[in-house]
Amino acid sequence: MIFVDGLPFSTDSSQERDALVNLLEHPKLVSASNSFEAMQEVKFSASKECALQGRWVYLFQREFATVDPALIDFIGTDEATTCVGLVIRNQRNGMTSVAHMDSTKVVDTGLTQMLSLVVDKKIDVDLDVHLIGGFEDVSPQQANGSTRSKTLAEVDGYSFPLCTKIIETLRKRQEKFHIQTLYVLGHNTRRDSQGNAYPVFNGFLVKTSTGSVIPASFDRTTRCPDEIVRRIRVSVSYEDPTWNAKLLETYDTQNDRFVIAPCSWTLWQEHYALTLQDLSDEEILLQCSSSPSAEGPEFVDNLRRQWDYLTKQPLWNLTFPMRHPRVFEWTAEGSWKRCLFSPQDSWNEDGAQTSLQRT
Repeated sequence: MIFVDGLPFSTDSSQERDALVNLLEHPKLVSASNSFEAMQEVKFSASKECALQGRWVYLFQREFATVDPALIDFIGTDEATTCVGLVIRNQRNGMTSVAHMDSTKVVDTGLTQMLSLVVDKKIDVDLDVHLIGGFEDVSPQQANGSTRSKTLAEVDGYSFPLCTKIIETLRKRQEKFHIQTLYVLGHNTRRDSQGNAYPVFNGFLVKTSTGSVIPASFDRTTRCPDEIVRRIRVSVSYEDPTWNAKLLETYDTQNDRFVIAPCSWTLWQEHYALTLQDLSDEEILLQCSSSPSAEGPEFVDNLRRQWDYLTKQPLWNLTFPMRHPRVFEWTAEGSWKRCLFSPQDSWNEDGAQTSLQRT
């Protein structure tokens, strides 16, 4: 059930896309979007000296994590173009779950995963919700001039169906979701002089103690721990039935540590990586992105680093021996350090992470 400005949200239309459009035009949410857009994006790096420091959890595409504000100061994500970041926070105890949604297929089960540690089924609670990301990746002319021969992605793009599915699922569930921010689609779109569309913001950070959300971006020093392995999980998880229609598990809330759940892949990934490595940067963008013109400058390099890993370590059970997860714990020095399960996996990077600082 959805609430806006303290009141239950309802629409006369039975079409979920109409419900989304009505929410996007709601005066309260338009005002919230304007306020969010007026904020300056904060860039986070572990290599810069500045005032803001603390423990944080970073999420890659298709990952989610639920954090306790008594243990984690910040949680965030970035690199979203057609993806949508979803924040759900328990108003009573501050427990906060964040997901980087990349497909309509993960929404139903993904929401259940997110809510499992946010909501006590015995207690009726109010949940604050923020949706940030996605943009108008299809022009109004393309959408209005659609024909039956076009695919759904060509007509609606990727962002609109994903946003529609999230709103539909929130409306059908019994929990009370209070939409605080709906900074998606048109609100999160800017255009250049040629009319090409880009997201205004690609990421955000949640301050867990207050629930406040700010536009944010990260660099390689703060997109961690275990960056490359986690990126690979995103691209190969479709081969692993364990993760069918699920968000990728990343952080162990109860034990306060990163637990990178295992994911398997086939030797076909090595062949695929070798093939793609020979493509030009432009060809990689066109073949590997749902929004080639909107990707950040690191997009191709990040893919090439993943493919380099896969060609050097094509066997998944060397990355996840005996299908054990990869575990990282916070140290007294202020970093996430790898906990080795056995000698045979000691060759991997430890994915060190240092205190978060603001630039």
